[in-house]
Amino acid sequence: MNHVAVALPLIIALVIMALAFDFINGLHDAANSIATVVSTRLLTPVQAVLFAAFFNFAAYFTFGLKVAETVGKGIIDKDVITPQVIFGALVGAMTWNVITWWRGIPSSSSHALIGGLLGAGTMHAGTSAIVWKGVTSTTSAIVLSPVVGLVVSMLLMLLSSWLFAKASARTAESSFKKLHLISAAAYSIGHGANDAQKTMGIIAVLLYSQGMLGGTFHVPGWVVISCYIAMGLGTLSGGWKIIETMGSRITKLSHHQGFCASAGGSIMLFAASAFGIPVSTTHTITGCVVGVGAARRASAVRWSVAQRVVVAWLVTIPASALVGAIFYEIAKVF
Repeated sequence: MNHVAVALPLIIALVIMALAFDFINGLHDAANSIATVVSTRLLTPVQAVLFAAFFNFAAYFTFGLKVAETVGKGIIDKDVITPQVIFGALVGAMTWNVITWWRGIPSSSSHALIGGLLGAGTMHAGTSAIVWKGVTSTTSAIVLSPVVGLVVSMLLMLLSSWLFAKASARTAESSFKKLHLISAAAYSIGHGANDAQKTMGIIAVLLYSQGMLGGTFHVPGWVVISCYIAMGLGTLSGGWKIIETMGSRITKLSHHQGFCASAGGSIMLFAASAFGIPVSTTHTITGCVVGVGAARRASAVRWSVAQRVVVAWLVTIPASALVGAIFYEIAKVF
């Protein structure tokens, strides 16, 4: 108990830092769930962020906590975690998030956090601390989530085009507006279910490392609620630069395409969350947006912008791991 009491101010500070990361995650990834409804002018930006924040929080009543468990104990061995490791992981992730947000690049907050955790964790305990099963499934999703999202969204475009082939333009437009809103809500739920849970896992493993969970790893209810609130507030703050990139610079979207992109992304996120795989919502929706653009015609996609986004994906984990390792070493001094 003395160990926990002495460390309590540090634990509180790290929990606040983790919630700040969740806030930045919501700010950074707001574009993921609302880019399509903003770019198609289905909702104004202000309406869209309110809409997304509400459905981010609704995920609390929809999904379990498998993703939180994966991040908490499935990336770095939970028994080697220290407050210094958590500090390095969070600073590594937040630094990369701020850089990419400032530049308007839709990189992955999820992989930034995992990169920071890997960098700080291996600097502390070596590569033997890595839980390769969790890392492999997560890094595989870097490739699979946008590719599968692209394919699913293209198939939805083809299927919906066939189903509405005989409908009048006015009927089709009206129907796709409603479907687009529903699919965007579903995507926001998926975003909350997957992304907010990553921070839950970080806080839970921090508490576990200090003997504050009774010796058994689990995610306390107050951690769950706090993370959803933090992400919702971040989403309310918006991420306008990234919304511009996601919503219009990669390809121009119709309501039909917006529905197919959001629906394709929702399917991916629901499946990943059910299996406890911490995928990138950014990667997923980008693949879906490219898919619906390419379904119309390949030239409809601004491939140079998409290429810049892919480069950011590839360097996210190494870059945030490096920063995480550096800040772990700084934290050791104190």
